[in-house]
Amino acid sequence: MPGMEAITIRSAAPSDLDALAALEGACFPPEQAASREALADRLRHYPNHFWLLFLDGRLVAFIDGFVTDRPDLTDDMYARAQDHNEQGAWQMLFGVNTHPDYRGRGYAGLLIRRAIADAKAQNRKGLALTCLSHMRAYYTRFGFRDEGISPASTHGGAVWHQMRLAFPENNAPDPI
Repeated sequence: MPGMEAITIRSAAPSDLDALAALEGACFPPEQAASREALADRLRHYPNHFWLLFLDGRLVAFIDGFVTDRPDLTDDMYARAQDHNEQGAWQMLFGVNTHPDYRGRGYAGLLIRRAIADAKAQNRKGLALTCLSHMRAYYTRFGFRDEGISPASTHGGAVWHQMRLAFPENNAPDPI
């Protein structure tokens, strides 16, 4: 868990673009990483659905994703920031990024918990993400349930599992 460092968590601003692009590039292979242009488009459409974690003023982790009424995360969503619907039922999480030098310290977990709390407070039905097979156990620790291999996502040529955290109290239908 994080120690005595000065941690700040906030949403994004256009001035964060360069730092976001650099961190995205450090976290994902080129075929999976969002381009600088894609991140700029996301910032234009849903800056309040970015969760950024700064450690002593340095961006070390972030999560982003838009809101939609579509329950499943599909590859087209990554490139269609304009499809964000602030009144949508489901918070999608497109990427959980932690700088390689700062992994294993709980920073991503802090952001995931914040995204979950925000989605719940906004009366969403829940959150959905896709992850590689080796990350399934990690997300289940936060209450996400593995729905199996996603037929709608082959992003970057990988095999992705769709994970979902539904809020029954918000009348979320069981998608399985």
